[in-house]
Amino acid sequence: MKYRVELSQAALEDLERLFDFALQRELDSETGDLDIADRALQAIKNGIAFLQSFPFACRKSGSSPFVRELVIPLGSSGYVALFDIADSQTVIIGALRHQREDDYH
Repeated sequence: MKYRVELSQAALEDLERLFDFALQRELDSETGDLDIADRALQAIKNGIAFLQSFPFACRKSGSSPFVRELVIPLGSSGYVALFDIADSQTVIIGALRHQREDDYH
């Protein structure tokens, strides 16, 4: 069974913020690697592809069995996607953050 994965408006804004941050960090670095932002985006896309098949394999977040978190590895850290299994066909990503951020914004 394949789930349809949707990104909420907040998650789309998070994705843009995370991409811009990664890109700017590399631009400001003496040894900047501009491909890092693209690799981060690809890692998140791979995570979304995983959710299409296995959303229940991710860890629960809170008391609801349908609200979960996906850890998306990238290098020595990565990202975390907070999502809701809305129904038998739909997963909605509500927020994205870097693993070193305190919490979802």
